[in-house]
Amino acid sequence: MNEQRSFSKEREDEGRISLVPTPIGNLDDMTYRAVKTLQEADVIAAEDTRHTKKLSHVFEITTPLVSYHEHNRHYRGEELLERVRNGEHVALVSDAGMPAISDPGADLVKEAKAEGLTVVALPGANAALTALIASGLSTESFTFAGFVERKKKQRKEILASWKGTPSTLIFYESPHRLKDMLQAAADVFGDRQAAVGREMTKQYETVVTGTLSELVEWAEGEIKGECVLLIAGASEADQEEAREETWWEKLDIIDHVETYVKQGQSAKQAIKAAALDRGVPKREVYQAYHVDK
Repeated sequence: MNEQRSFSKEREDEGRISLVPTPIGNLDDMTYRAVKTLQEADVIAAEDTRHTKKLSHVFEITTPLVSYHEHNRHYRGEELLERVRNGEHVALVSDAGMPAISDPGADLVKEAKAEGLTVVALPGANAALTALIASGLSTESFTFAGFVERKKKQRKEILASWKGTPSTLIFYESPHRLKDMLQAAADVFGDRQAAVGREMTKQYETVVTGTLSELVEWAEGEIKGECVLLIAGASEADQEEAREETWWEKLDIIDHVETYVKQGQSAKQAIKAAALDRGVPKREVYQAYHVDK
């Protein structure tokens, strides 16, 4: 257990990591505190130093930059942690928005917290929450799912796992995959209310609301810019249906197949049905059932 008092006087001389949000489109969203933090840090760890260098120029930030991204996070992360151990102030930024959200910065934070190092998060721009409050969908509770697997089968399986969730679902998606994502969502969730936020805070910001089928039709046109997809949470009927669809979750494969056999299906039919339920090859269920039998 570790209790961090972020601004305690006893911690003033200790190293720390500051998570600094940057604008997701509109430079006016940069906060005074974010600028000051970047100016005072010993080093800025940036996803793309070229991108952050432009931001630094605008706000007269002269702090040295180092790269920290998906491909160098293991060795560079250790270098950054060592700097914090030695009392330095490391500021972490992503290309846009909140660092550590769908971002390798999450790994750095996890490792720092495991060591008891100080991590301070600044508030700021975030595409998911910006789109949520503009969507008209429920904000009472929401689930951020980030980017979903692009392969068709895996994408549907992941979406199906959220089918019974009562909170508003929030996904990130690239423009060229948005239509496929919307169609998959419509297939899994039915025609729920939904919204797409495109180019949030930028000049061509667009928020489109409607049913999933309406959004599928809208997405026939050319889509540009990163998108946030929001889908209404499951109704009580949807939640009950999801529970019924996953009745077998606590059963092993043999009991799963036997349940169908007891309902009058042949072993062959029962194996096929169990495989469909579990989303696995039929031969896998066949082998498990017959070997253990």
